[in-house]
Amino acid sequence: MKQKMQSERLGTEPIPKLLKNLSIPAMIGMFVMALYNVVDTIFISYGVGIDAVAGVTIAFPIMMIMMAVSAAMGIGGASVISRRLGERREEEANHVFGNIISVILIISVLGMIGAFTILEPTLRLFGATPDILGYSFDYMFPILLGTFFFSFAFATNNIVRSEGNAQFAMMTMIIPAVINIILDPIFIFGFNMGVQGAAIATVISQASVTIVILRYFLTGKSSLQLRMADLKIKFAIVKEVVAVGLPAFAQQAAGSVMMIAINSMLIRFGGDLHVGVFGIIQRIIMFTVMPMLGVMQGMQPIVGYNYGAQNFDRLRETVVLSLKVTFYISVFIFILIMTVPHLLMMIFTSNPVVIDAGVEYLRIMFAAFFLIAIQVISSGLYQALGKPKQALILSLSRQLIFLIPLVLILPHFIGVYGVFLAFPISDFFACLLGAILMYRDRDIFFGKGRGRDKTEENAVPVSPGT
Repeated sequence: MKQKMQSERLGTEPIPKLLKNLSIPAMIGMFVMALYNVVDTIFISYGVGIDAVAGVTIAFPIMMIMMAVSAAMGIGGASVISRRLGERREEEANHVFGNIISVILIISVLGMIGAFTILEPTLRLFGATPDILGYSFDYMFPILLGTFFFSFAFATNNIVRSEGNAQFAMMTMIIPAVINIILDPIFIFGFNMGVQGAAIATVISQASVTIVILRYFLTGKSSLQLRMADLKIKFAIVKEVVAVGLPAFAQQAAGSVMMIAINSMLIRFGGDLHVGVFGIIQRIIMFTVMPMLGVMQGMQPIVGYNYGAQNFDRLRETVVLSLKVTFYISVFIFILIMTVPHLLMMIFTSNPVVIDAGVEYLRIMFAAFFLIAIQVISSGLYQALGKPKQALILSLSRQLIFLIPLVLILPHFIGVYGVFLAFPISDFFACLLGAILMYRDRDIFFGKGRGRDKTEENAVPVSPGT
């Protein structure tokens, strides 16, 4: 009963308080997640060298593909589950949850098979040079063996948040981060295992939190139940989850393609050093984007629940407040990057060549960072509403439609600088597209008619794909 009331507060509690209570834990959890990615890179950079950072950067697209499938199931499932709960269809929410777990098990088996069969040729295809191939393989092999732990933790984090339990969702991100930070120096320096030690530490940390999450679902602390009967895959459920989660998959998959394109052009017009520098900058990007993603994740269950319950005034209030908060965050980060980029680079390395290059490229890449609030909120909004077409367009726009073509074209005219200049240009166009789509749907988000008349509210479809 307590957990049921917890999900119901999504439709009753004041929006500012609710968004704060859901977003701050998500922000803290994602900050810590980003922190252990940063710590990984710091230990690898100081303990092994910039070539090792380049090797991990080359391997990263494979990890992003693995996470893309988990994101599709987790974010898609969270959207479906939150709307089922809003519609008081708890039994169906359990069916959705069970099917998500089954798909994760299938993903895990495929990941382990890939570690023994296609990992090395895939790394070569993704641009690994002879000097960094060994680092890439040593890092990615243990990661693929632990696919289940990564996929399960990533997907269920979104599901826990969909029922309004932001505190526990935050803990599922903090626990592996803390364990990983503790184990990194032990495996990298104490056992002298280099990048492989960093990967093993990460797998152990994810395995630890998997146990915690399983206990949460199996001991009745969740409003959802993990039952054997629900593990039987039903095509209709998987289809609905995948349809809603497809934008998240596309975004992650496009990110993987983007990384491959960037690494390829950096090697062609620069060298392994530039790949290593970009690897450091990529960790900084992850760290700076996390607070806005935390707001977006806090927004999604509120939007999904109130859309299912047809409380459109609360939906609009949530969207407007989320946009304001993410904009303020983006402006603050933009000012920080423009003023003290050298301090950020010095966290990762003492190599003056790497620092000088990183400072220059950081300022270029973050030149339009203050625009990304609309990108983040609009994409997450359409996912929460179960509108896969709009969400897919927004998810693909920045990386696949704008960024990748610019990355492939600009270096031919201005050299390696073109790779980094592609980022602010694509941010501008992605922001413009998000604003256009939200303006087109302003009757739902910002209008005054639908929130007042229940007959009009009932005319709004709540099924995915509307």
